[in-house]
Amino acid sequence: MNRPEQTPPPEAGQPGWRNAALWLVIGLPLLSIVAGVGLVVIATRSGGADTVNDPVRRVAQIQTTDLSPDAKAKKLGLSAVLRVEDGIVEVLPATGEFPRDQPLQLFLQHPTRKAEDIQLELAPEGPGWRLEQPVDPGHDWVVQLHAADGSWRLHGRLIRQQHAARLAPLIGGGG
Repeated sequence: MNRPEQTPPPEAGQPGWRNAALWLVIGLPLLSIVAGVGLVVIATRSGGADTVNDPVRRVAQIQTTDLSPDAKAKKLGLSAVLRVEDGIVEVLPATGEFPRDQPLQLFLQHPTRKAEDIQLELAPEGPGWRLEQPVDPGHDWVVQLHAADGSWRLHGRLIRQQHAARLAPLIGGGG
């Protein structure tokens, strides 16, 4: 009758650190603790994912914000084209009646880093509003355009390496 081979018992003189099972028992929990701490550090340094710049009211687990500027832009039939090229930022009205004598506020949000957001005031010039300001084309921008008094607001997205974006109200299929 064949007997299965048995591993010989460890010698009494062999140190415990040479035992592979001991490394698994100690090493795996230690590795998981280090990885968990690393993930927590990375998550806290990157900031929150909630990048909404509007004032948000939180009740229980529901977040609400004021959409009346978007509703007013829809009611006025406003839409525009944002053009960013050669260090010039320009907004051209597409539809609706814009107040031509007032400057417009343009907010360019970096998709992940709030420190790189850009807020501009565009003065009326020619057929639209214009300002000399270089804008990094290396990534997308989330765009908000609103009246100086905040009464209406348009939204859009300037895609990486593109020079123009359509701005429209979020309500009613815009944006």
